Amino acid sequence: MQRVLLLTALRHSALTAKVCSVRFQPSAAMSTLLINQPKYAWLKELGLSEDNDGVYNGTWGGKGEVVTSYCPANNEPIARVRQATLAEYEETVQKAREAWKVWADIPAPKRGEIVRQIGDALRKKIKVLGSLVSLEMGKIYVEGVGEVQEYVDVCDYAVGLSRMIGGPVLPSERPGHALIEQWNPVGLVGIITAFNFPVAVIVAEVLEQNNLPGAICSMTCGGADIGTALSKDERVDLVSFTGSTQVGKQVALMVQERFGRQLLELGGNNAIIVFEDADLNLVVPSALFASVGTAGQRCTTTRRLMLHESVHDEVVERLSKAYKQVRIGDPWDRNTLYGPLHTKHAVQQYLAAIEQAKQQGGTLVCGGKVMDRPGNYVEPTIFTGLAHDAPIVHTETFVPILYVIKFKTEEEAFAWNNEVKQGLSSSIFTKDMGRVFRWLGPKGSDCGIVNVNIPTSGAEIGGAFGGEKHTGGGRESGSDSWKQYMRRSTCTINYSKDLPLAQGIKFE
Repeated sequence: MQRVLLLTALRHSALTAKVCSVRFQPSAAMSTLLINQPKYAWLKELGLSEDNDGVYNGTWGGKGEVVTSYCPANNEPIARVRQATLAEYEETVQKAREAWKVWADIPAPKRGEIVRQIGDALRKKIKVLGSLVSLEMGKIYVEGVGEVQEYVDVCDYAVGLSRMIGGPVLPSERPGHALIEQWNPVGLVGIITAFNFPVAVIVAEVLEQNNLPGAICSMTCGGADIGTALSKDERVDLVSFTGSTQVGKQVALMVQERFGRQLLELGGNNAIIVFEDADLNLVVPSALFASVGTAGQRCTTTRRLMLHESVHDEVVERLSKAYKQVRIGDPWDRNTLYGPLHTKHAVQQYLAAIEQAKQQGGTLVCGGKVMDRPGNYVEPTIFTGLAHDAPIVHTETFVPILYVIKFKTEEEAFAWNNEVKQGLSSSIFTKDMGRVFRWLGPKGSDCGIVNVNIPTSGAEIGGAFGGEKHTGGGRESGSDSWKQYMRRSTCTINYSKDLPLAQGIKFE
């Protein structure tokens, strides 16, 4: 919990997060920005203006390329951001390391109080921040608010953890000795992620109110140059990256080359398995939410739906009807359930995946088209008839395409769940308790999230979040999440007047 953050928000580049809350494109001349339209006047409540600084390290700045944030629901420009230069990155790292010296001297419960204040400040702005997420990313309003609520929940959870950090006092085999596991902060944490300027403003205000250096939570918006510099920087003690497996591998190699620590949250090719005894009244809404929610752009989105042959046709029929009833529209309309894809590039990925699925033997059940309306809207899509090991089925595509696969036995269903390279989230629907515990056991799911009778998405912050294999192995949230950001030392204390050695060794 005792850490200093260096946040690097990246635009489209060789080191960009897979789903960003802010989408940047090169700046161009434009007559109207959304921020200047009366409908979006609420943006200025968050401190936004036409041109915004993309660097914060106690002071605001940004001397690099100017980029523009676009709304995916209509592809209209929202506002502009001035990114960081490498010189500003260097300045930010230096200030962050100095800020750590102040932060490290504050007792953990007092630091928890600061985090509580950050959560309270976010809570006051939760609706307007949720609206911003909807505007920039395309999430429907309730999901945008939910994203901010998760941030608030994490703050609340961290406050409690701030009084629980510690290691055990262990019995020593030597008389007059004690063993202690001591935890200390790892130091400067660099986070490569999407990041909203208004959140930085809110955090900065809380730090200033407590007379703390703003550089405790720094931000540098930039491209591949900034991300590469951070990954290779030996002054950054831990690099946390959330994004695609491909980019995560690049980050991991750069960090590992300098023997740095890394925390990776990468892709997921997640499956729901439906057995013959499943409650289909749970299955259909669960599969709908997990595959269509956020327009298929969650790392925990269900991309494979495995159906026992006895229920296959019924589930496909009911689910396709549910797909056709999904309310598609503007993400900030409270009645909308499904918004746009984040970028035009994602639309092209959607179309390419549709063609590949057809070429590999898939049958299009519903969807499959780009919608004739402004913005990056595509139809939520279902395919049947593909082999469980078809190349497209094994490819994580960040779009709303669901591949339905028919199976016969529990053994093959479990094996097919595990045969993809990623290992993030998984779920089965069954009433068989023996099967449930086989699923949870060593021969069951190999994922980091192993659910029963619920969707693959919608994780709570009280449990560890992360996955295995090409998902990266990192874990966030949960009761021991603080350990990711700490270093552990074993301390042996001799409080006697003798010097016995371990393992009974005599050295006389």
